[in-house]
Amino acid sequence: MTTSPDSHCLRRIALPCVLFMGFLHGCATKPEPAPPEAVRVSSEASRPDDTSDGRALPEPTIVQVQVAVQEPGGYDQREDARLLAERLAQEFQLDPTWVRAMLAQARYKDNVAKFIMPAPSGTAKNWGVYRSRFIDPIRIKAGVAFWRAHEPDLRRAEARWGVPANIIAGVIGVETIYGRQTGGFRLLDALTTLSLDFPKGRSDRSAFFQKELGHFLKLCDEQKMDPATVLGSYAGAMGLPQFMPSSVRNFAIDFDGDGRIDLQRSPVDAIGSVARYLADHGWQKDMPAYYEIKPPTDQEALDKLLAPDIVPSFTVAEVQGLGATLPDVAQTHLGLLALVKLQNGDAAPSYIAGTDNFYAVTRYNQSSYYALAVIQLGQAVSRAAANSP
Repeated sequence: MTTSPDSHCLRRIALPCVLFMGFLHGCATKPEPAPPEAVRVSSEASRPDDTSDGRALPEPTIVQVQVAVQEPGGYDQREDARLLAERLAQEFQLDPTWVRAMLAQARYKDNVAKFIMPAPSGTAKNWGVYRSRFIDPIRIKAGVAFWRAHEPDLRRAEARWGVPANIIAGVIGVETIYGRQTGGFRLLDALTTLSLDFPKGRSDRSAFFQKELGHFLKLCDEQKMDPATVLGSYAGAMGLPQFMPSSVRNFAIDFDGDGRIDLQRSPVDAIGSVARYLADHGWQKDMPAYYEIKPPTDQEALDKLLAPDIVPSFTVAEVQGLGATLPDVAQTHLGLLALVKLQNGDAAPSYIAGTDNFYAVTRYNQSSYYALAVIQLGQAVSRAAANSP
């Protein structure tokens, strides 16, 4: 999924995130078909906890390995690595000898442990700065080239899942600049490091990464890949859309019809997989992602609207009854809305009224900053493609 994301989301915009794939703080949740697993942390967008308006993803239900404290690395000699290999082999129906051999090949990566840490406390969120990192001439130019090369596939995905072509293009552009930056870490190293040597100083996510390591090894077994050769982000995300391994297995599809799923080399598979992921996480056809809004001046009313965070919770009538002003186009909106606040450093914050579709984008990376960057990049790319010769 992916997640992660003042990224996607901002100490080091590598990932928004499937990552991811994002672990962000302060992001409200509501019941959904499946957890936001694509939330990744890609090399270009956001890191699981780096998007400044998300919160930690729900802890996976798996048994932690209880062993004595180990020095980083040396997984071929460590008892906790052996126990983890045995458990993953059983859970994912893999050959235990092969799993132990794979973990023995893993190497501890200090950079992975550093990059997974959240931004320093006190780091100001700034939507304007964040936006400028993603809606920029280089990314738009790459997006136009991607659009021209794959517009039929973008339209085919839109017709099948109801997710607009520009949203799909926006996700891939924010994640990896249309495949230019998919990450240079061996996923075997990254996922093993985070599974067995998760850094101190933040909420322990080792259980999540142990699960993702199991999915990664199962994916390699299913697709006949050598785990030691697969590259991706420092948080274990892979391919053009930066899916975490569980999201590859649960949501990725063979959209180019060549008989295999390849998010590393097939932009068409990436297009179909992103569209399916968003559709499965609540995207509704023909619904806008957000509306402009003028928030109420009364502090109590403002606080009430902001309390649910990005979760759509109020009808149009309720929003307006609390003193907010919506444009005419929003008057016929039948779903619920969320008042989304985006900080701008020392300047006044920006506000939008997020719909269920805005919320769906945050299932990819739990950050309102990430979601708005995806939407606006996609819009910029589609406009530029339409207006250029």
